[in-house]
Amino acid sequence: MSYFTIKDESVAEFKEKKSIFIGHSKRVESEEEAKEFIHCVKSKHKQARHNVYAYIIGENREVQRYSDDGEPQGTGGIPMLEVLKKSDITDVAVVVTRYFGGILLGTGGLARAYSKGASLAIKEGGIVEKVKGILIEILIEYDLLGKLQHVCARENFYIEHIDYTDKVKIKILCQFSNLEKLKSEITEVTSGKALFYEDEIKIYFKLENRLYDSEVINSII
Repeated sequence: MSYFTIKDESVAEFKEKKSIFIGHSKRVESEEEAKEFIHCVKSKHKQARHNVYAYIIGENREVQRYSDDGEPQGTGGIPMLEVLKKSDITDVAVVVTRYFGGILLGTGGLARAYSKGASLAIKEGGIVEKVKGILIEILIEYDLLGKLQHVCARENFYIEHIDYTDKVKIKILCQFSNLEKLKSEITEVTSGKALFYEDEIKIYFKLENRLYDSEVINSII
């Protein structure tokens, strides 16, 4: 399992023929969260003419919703939904607020503006991968530490923490699909002297070669 979403909430603003467009995006885990986010944006921008939205939820993108919120049919929600699809992301809600500036944009102009608002908000939010991961603790003798560190550096396995007690305990957050490779490489370099302890499989965010939980990923935005 692997798919892409955004790090967290973001806002991006631009002006088009005197109308102000404000794109909002947020990572959501359920349709209830998406609706709550849309409601919050609408409450914040009560004076705006329109708050158009779209969202996609689920690993297989099974939930897809949109609304033109009073704009001509097909000029807001659908173009924004297409932006989400083309960005290949899910678990994301976007709302584009429009403060009307007095100049009509036409159907094509509206579609481009709402697409731009969604694209800018997503770009500002930053795309991140979600993967299955597992925390693994490796127990070795001190004389094997250098070899293990060399293997991890070579194979891009990030060492989260090292405890120095009577033996050395190394903690690695490993993408689950790479678990057997990690264990095989370390078993070989330690001649089978490493002991492995595995935690439960969870969903993590992946940036480059490192995994993060939701609290940490939010703190590094």
